Amino acid sequence: MQELFRDDQLRQAIIHDRLGRRLHGRRASEVSPPAQSFMMPLNSGVDTGNAQFFVQFFLGKPAQHFVLVADTGSDLTWVKCRLRLPGCRLCNGDGNGTRVFHPEVSSSFQPIPCSSEMCKTSLPFSLIECPSPTTPCSFDYRYGDGSKAQGVFANESATVVLSNGKHTNLRDLVVGCSSDSTGSSFQAADGVLGLGNSNISFATIATARFGGRFSYCLVDHLSPRNASDFLVFGHRPAVLSPPLPSETSLVLDLEPFYAVGVDGISVDGEMLAIPKDVWDLSAGGGTILDSGTSLTVLAQPAYLAVASALNRRLAGIPRVKMDPFEYCYNWTTAPTNAAKNLPRMVVHLAESASLKPPAKSYVINAADGVKCLGIVATPWPGVSVIGNILQQEHLWEFDLKNRRLRFKRSTCGKSTSRIAGDNKLN
Repeated sequence: MQELFRDDQLRQAIIHDRLGRRLHGRRASEVSPPAQSFMMPLNSGVDTGNAQFFVQFFLGKPAQHFVLVADTGSDLTWVKCRLRLPGCRLCNGDGNGTRVFHPEVSSSFQPIPCSSEMCKTSLPFSLIECPSPTTPCSFDYRYGDGSKAQGVFANESATVVLSNGKHTNLRDLVVGCSSDSTGSSFQAADGVLGLGNSNISFATIATARFGGRFSYCLVDHLSPRNASDFLVFGHRPAVLSPPLPSETSLVLDLEPFYAVGVDGISVDGEMLAIPKDVWDLSAGGGTILDSGTSLTVLAQPAYLAVASALNRRLAGIPRVKMDPFEYCYNWTTAPTNAAKNLPRMVVHLAESASLKPPAKSYVINAADGVKCLGIVATPWPGVSVIGNILQQEHLWEFDLKNRRLRFKRSTCGKSTSRIAGDNKLN
């Protein structure tokens, strides 16, 4: 749990950095929704000691298989890669992994030249070094603790499985071929699937070809390894089947993040006294959804109000100390009905949409016999983050074409067989 919190803290620093220098590139052109959708199996990383979610990804021609972190908070899709090119400083590493992409055997791999306008203006974290016009465009993505992903940009194809079971290729994807990556964030995966909001992200390119939307349903992060759902691009019938989802505006002006309007937070029906500026993007606040952050992060004024309200309602249970959390409880001494009578927290989004997470998503199991408030603070001014634990057991649809977010409670992993098809490549 300490490692999880440390990774979230570092990610929060990255979010603030990205907001300070966000890109304003044009979005990929939108097309009419095709009849088909495609999907990728989506699994919790709990068995690896990781609270992120992983997808199966098939890159290149012929397809090579990888396991990537599904991340709505970043726009760069990259894989550990072994590329040999003379005169290219970031081409000649080993990829730092037992499973790496071999571009020399892919007929569709096309490095993006450093002299191209795309390299100069549209690619995040691209470097200015360009020893020759044909040298691949290089990137250097660094994290606050020294974690990094370095390599070169390329256009490449991915193979996906349509809802009718047939395979198709997504061409001209922007991917990073990472020759060197270090840090705990990458130990359990072969790279990252960038689902963020920008003109180069996998989500933007895929949804432009498949219905203008993508959706996912996150299983409980403590579910066993065989519990999974799907990341779906295109129409997903379950979204609009009864009961109908809640719906609010999806704010796409904060690349590469997905922001939402928040009116406030209530606990047991009591609307908490939180300054409106906390939810105002123009005042240094605001709220984003991030599948790559585990715990929910609230700007200090909101955190103080929410944590205090929840703690008051748990006052009869002895407190224990457990870093990095401020509020933890010895659940072995709790009343037998305590778990059924946990306070109900609601996040009130704009346009009367309400996120009502199960109590286990904010009063979380931190250790045997110990529960903690699974919410942490970030300094004010600062952006609040709805992390993947609070998003669990909900079906989320990001309608990029119409700038709408839809969500509803769901038994993730139990309602996808109709659209699953055969998600293995032969």
